[in-house]
Amino acid sequence: MSRIGKRPIPIPQKVTVEVKGQHVLVTGPKGSLERELPDKINVIQESTTLLVGRADDSRPARERHGLCRTLVSNMVEGVSKGFEKRLSIQGVGYRAQSQGSKLTLNVGYSKPVEIIMPNEIQVAVENNTLVIISGIDKEIVGNIAAQIRAVRPPEVYKGKGIRYLGEAVRRKAGKTGKK
Repeated sequence: MSRIGKRPIPIPQKVTVEVKGQHVLVTGPKGSLERELPDKINVIQESTTLLVGRADDSRPARERHGLCRTLVSNMVEGVSKGFEKRLSIQGVGYRAQSQGSKLTLNVGYSKPVEIIMPNEIQVAVENNTLVIISGIDKEIVGNIAAQIRAVRPPEVYKGKGIRYLGEAVRRKAGKTGKK
């Protein structure tokens, strides 16, 4: 049995969960999320917890058991607390600006890079070098953060680029001069 899949999911006070067959709808103070689960996975709602189980011990059911439990858990956490990713921009002259749902990055290219955020994502910029992406869907927050990082990933010689806050970038030694 999946160790992750058999753990119960606690439901916070202000969160409501509706399970109709394979369709799960989670509503909370920050918004609502819904997801369709695979056929072999069942979600059982008790008073203050959710249990994710599987219909049989077939390989597809075992493969998806822990995944579906984590997806439902992330939905519950997202509508109650929300998720956030922080990106740091390092490099001389590198900076970011946010205007509404548009993020503009000046990271050494001839023109600024503009990224339009989806409706469910909020973006904020602090000190022109710290980008904060927040929202209720962990998958979308992570994908947007990865797209922003991919504009100028950190390079290994000087460390310039966009990185996750706290990410360790391994540095290489440069060339040594001739004598």
